[in-house]
Amino acid sequence: MTSLHPTPDVTAVILCGGTSVRMGGRDKTSEQLGETTVLGRILDDLPDDWAIICVGTERPTTRPVTWTREDPPLGGPAAGIATGAALSQSPVTVILAGDQPFAGDAAPHVVEALTAARAGVQAVAVVDESGSLQPLLAAYLTGPLHQTFPPGTRDVSVHRTAASLRMEGIPTPSPRALLDVDTPVDLFEARVIHLG
Repeated sequence: MTSLHPTPDVTAVILCGGTSVRMGGRDKTSEQLGETTVLGRILDDLPDDWAIICVGTERPTTRPVTWTREDPPLGGPAAGIATGAALSQSPVTVILAGDQPFAGDAAPHVVEALTAARAGVQAVAVVDESGSLQPLLAAYLTGPLHQTFPPGTRDVSVHRTAASLRMEGIPTPSPRALLDVDTPVDLFEARVIHLG
């Protein structure tokens, strides 16, 4: 029997937790960006047929998403990845940082690169200007992702943990894709880019 709601080929997990210390404790993903928010900009740029899982405190969004929260909260981004990825039923899972408002544009590029990758590659990540792979802007085969970030993962380095995967890098499709809104200055820069 064909399902009336088939599983999408891609699920995006967006990490929306954290303490936002450098933003004075304010929720970075809820900061205003034009007529939307930092999170809203990511959601608006992701393909319509992707499932979306947001890890953090539930709040209104510009499109339907599934909310979840690591238990206990504030276990770090690795805990967020494990919690969100556990809900993904798609063959490919994209991991995104919720404070990178322009990452949504880049997400389809890592999925396309993973689909075209040679046999044995388990993930594709954007490479930053220093040459480092960015596991919070990456597409993963969901099975290996589950094995690498199992439920209960917390307080470990995302970079070191993801390094156990066979991961390839691609150049960033746009310099703005890796802009983190960590400080009020970053937010101002994002607002300028958004208006442009």
